[in-house]
Amino acid sequence: MSELGLFPLGIVLLPNEQIPLHIFEDRYQELIGECLLEEREFGLVFADEDGLREIGTRAAVTDVLEKFDDGRLNIVAEGRERFRLLELTQGRSFQTGLVEEVADDPGDADPADTAKALDLFHQLVELTGAIVEEPRLDVAQLSFELAGRFELAPELKQRLLQLTSERSRMKLLAELLAGAAAAVEREREIAERAQRNGKVDPRG
Repeated sequence: MSELGLFPLGIVLLPNEQIPLHIFEDRYQELIGECLLEEREFGLVFADEDGLREIGTRAAVTDVLEKFDDGRLNIVAEGRERFRLLELTQGRSFQTGLVEEVADDPGDADPADTAKALDLFHQLVELTGAIVEEPRLDVAQLSFELAGRFELAPELKQRLLQLTSERSRMKLLAELLAGAAAAVEREREIAERAQRNGKVDPRG
């Protein structure tokens, strides 16, 4: 158990995922400044109208893109290990809390789910024309590696983050990607029909 500076946001950071952050509030400038000075991590935790989630992700600042005269920062944060928030603590301008590590249960994903998720990854890349870095296949948590390459809703990413089984995560991810691929294909089909005659035939 350890105390960690917390950065509540309306987004979810997955392990190994990298995201840009704009740091503008004084209290979070202080938090990130200390992390840079002391080379330590902060905790990014999803927060919305329901409050803070129990499971968050340790984050490290891997790059400072820009520093402004008024103290604002543009940084890149990379997800590390997950944590469980046990208790909020007091005494700093930014939120802090006592946390413990969240470990995965033993066991690998179902190879069929992994193959399906990888196939859907490439299918979505092709459908959307996006330029996306290929996932590293030798990582222990391939589900996070894959999910971090998609703009999934925060609630869906939080579901993945909270699962402590790679098998369960990969199964859920395969289902999410299948739904996304079907939606993209439907949108493309409607666009193609509309291009042909300016109308969409509801009869198919």
